Amino acid sequence: MLDLQFIRDNQDLVRAAMKNKNREGIDLDRIVALADERKKMAGEISDINRKRNEAQAGRDFEAGKRLKDELQALEEKHRASEKELVALLIKLPNIPSPDTPVGPDESGNKVIRQWGTIPNFSFTPRAHWELGRELGIIDSEKAAEISGARFTYIQGDLALMQFALIDLALKTLTSRETLDDIAAEAGLKIDTRPFVPVIPPVMMRSKVMNRMARLDPIDERFYFEKDDLVLVGSAEHTLGPLHMDEVLREDKLPIRYVGYSTAFRREAGSYGKDTKGILRQHQFDKLEMETFTRPEDGLREQEFLVAIQEYLMRKLKLPYQTIAVCTGDMGFPDQRQIDIEVWMPGQENGDGKKLGRYRETHSADYVGGFQARRLQTRIKRTTGELEPVHMNDATVIAVGRTLIAILENYQQEDGTVAIPEVLRAYIGKDVIRKSAY
Repeated sequence: MLDLQFIRDNQDLVRAAMKNKNREGIDLDRIVALADERKKMAGEISDINRKRNEAQAGRDFEAGKRLKDELQALEEKHRASEKELVALLIKLPNIPSPDTPVGPDESGNKVIRQWGTIPNFSFTPRAHWELGRELGIIDSEKAAEISGARFTYIQGDLALMQFALIDLALKTLTSRETLDDIAAEAGLKIDTRPFVPVIPPVMMRSKVMNRMARLDPIDERFYFEKDDLVLVGSAEHTLGPLHMDEVLREDKLPIRYVGYSTAFRREAGSYGKDTKGILRQHQFDKLEMETFTRPEDGLREQEFLVAIQEYLMRKLKLPYQTIAVCTGDMGFPDQRQIDIEVWMPGQENGDGKKLGRYRETHSADYVGGFQARRLQTRIKRTTGELEPVHMNDATVIAVGRTLIAILENYQQEDGTVAIPEVLRAYIGKDVIRKSAY
């Protein structure tokens, strides 16, 4: 949520954000008017309370009763005004950073850098679902019979690879020595205190997800109305509120969490899109980073999280490109969004031909104090001043999509799949062959 004084002082900037984030139609003039009205009524309420105290002291009971009735009517009007104001405020998107590209949709995204060499196969590369079926490590057909479309079984060596990826990531994020190396390589001077591993809940109250500014679009969520519980679409949904309604000491920051959870999305509006394989599922697993920093450290923290993401992709030797996400494609609460897209040789292009393409595997979202205002998560400065903490969230490993990238980039002509060198010790072999399970 945006600060009211900021809105008053920067109305043109707020209107530009609404336009560029495709969020037009919010009555900004009404927000300012309601804020003025609320401030005026708060003063009037304070004045009536002062007069009531004077009447009580003077034992003027008739005046006291009249003032009480006035106060009740004014407080009711104040509550109605506050409710309308908050309802409008929570619709305002965060302000994009100055270096965020302006664009209507993903066509406006900009490549920042690329790494790795796209593999040049001497054969026609297969898609991951073909490899998975032939090797007996992906079973979408049986999952469809049991659970429906967009579910799958991951089996055998591919299941072992999933846990190998998680182990690699957790060892990276909990090692200060490794984090020191990552920061140094990225040229970042930053506190590299390690991440705290968390297995968070996968269900949360709708009002808390709304405070995270992640409830909408509700059509993307699995919502259990009877229990008022929502299945999370990412571990960050329940990691972000870990400090809601708390005041954090400045010397305790940064606080960093890495959460592993199953995530759930309805994929509304994606009918007929990416129906094959495990790219776009209703249920998938992720490791997610969530961090809390001083405001002046927020942008540098995002760069650190991106450096961690790129480090892991380089360890896996997967070709990728780093993307500055434009205004029309970025998330509602995001101030700055950086994505990583990994090359997937078996993916079809827009003409339905398997020529390979980059697909998104990671996001890093800097939200500034936007979520913290809604969550009432504040930092207490050494001076005693209180202000919203700044928050970042970022993917560590989107497991399914990373498995796709490994299968398609490491496939061999005989139908087997080489295992990335960094994972071999975890899995205990060098190649995935037809499953014996």
